[in-house]
Amino acid sequence: AASASASFRFVLKGSLAGAAVYMAYEQGLLGSGAQGAEALRKAQEALPPAVQEWTSYVGWEVRAGRAPRLPPTPKFDFSPSNSWNKGVQTVMSALSVAPTKACEYTVEGWKYVKELLK
Repeated sequence: AASASASFRFVLKGSLAGAAVYMAYEQGLLGSGAQGAEALRKAQEALPPAVQEWTSYVGWEVRAGRAPRLPPTPKFDFSPSNSWNKGVQTVMSALSVAPTKACEYTVEGWKYVKELLK
């Protein structure tokens, strides 16, 4: 019984993760920087109406005869494509010096081992 429960939880979690990846792909979040920026713009446009609908459903809008004032949607002043490009450049830079650094660390390691064995 415990094995079936663990298997069910594993399948459920895997399904949720797969659905999240699928939704991210469908919204363009896994595409180019321009597609990511477009998806962010869509999310910023859709969020205030969704919050308003949720608050009216919950009943928070009736407070002393007036609707509560929701804080404004934060404005993001960054370019996903520039951030992505900076990340790619950083990773590629690190990978380009990795063989040299590995050799340096190997030499330092051998020196340390030789000093210990003396």
